[in-house]
Amino acid sequence: MQRLNKFIASSGICSRRKADEYIEQGKVTVNGKVVTELGFQIGPKDKVLVENKLIKPLKNEYYRFYKPAGYITTSEDEKGRKTIYDIIPPELKKLKPVGRLDKESTGLIVMTNDGELINEMTHPSIKVPKTYIVTINGKLTPEDGEKMFNGLEIETDTGEKKTAYAEVLPIELGNKSSMVQVVLYQGINRQIRKMFAVLGFEVVSLKRIQHGTITLDGLKKGQIKPMKPKHVKELKGYLAKLRKANNA
Repeated sequence: MQRLNKFIASSGICSRRKADEYIEQGKVTVNGKVVTELGFQIGPKDKVLVENKLIKPLKNEYYRFYKPAGYITTSEDEKGRKTIYDIIPPELKKLKPVGRLDKESTGLIVMTNDGELINEMTHPSIKVPKTYIVTINGKLTPEDGEKMFNGLEIETDTGEKKTAYAEVLPIELGNKSSMVQVVLYQGINRQIRKMFAVLGFEVVSLKRIQHGTITLDGLKKGQIKPMKPKHVKELKGYLAKLRKANNA
């Protein structure tokens, strides 16, 4: 037996939270009967439909992808630009990215068909850390790092003003350029570039090296590899701890 919302999420169509919404809205039937009870349990022979569509669990797949520069993180682009799906093998194009990297940024993207995992890793209340190596033009001062930690107001793509936060650790600080490690717990589009722009810096290069417990180690640019079961287990355990810590 398992919870109905978990079974629906395992089909890849949505997260558990969204499954709960479908249930509450009366859009789910089990063996021909509408079920609106959250926490409802089903067995292996039960027939589940969501909006009159039969639900079947998918085999969840988890991959690490090293995104090179020059590709956007989407399946289609109205401007005809190259996307990550142009270089991902055809049999893996069913996978979705966990978060995005802008066109000129490089590094780790977790790819999966596990809708629940995607939701947890990107949900703002869970605050999953993402780590980047960033090179900027100019010398970053301790005061600059403190300003980023305390929060800077940036403009989102919709024109809304939002306070963005980042943890910054110096790697190499020079007069003409600085290399730093940046950790984010938010998911604002082009957040790092916008934060450094507020301080008068331009980002020369930006690479994501870690998302949650998953790292870029062992991957070459453009390469995609399946994640080991132990790493998937570690990630899910880590997310469970974060949920509890943040009461998500």
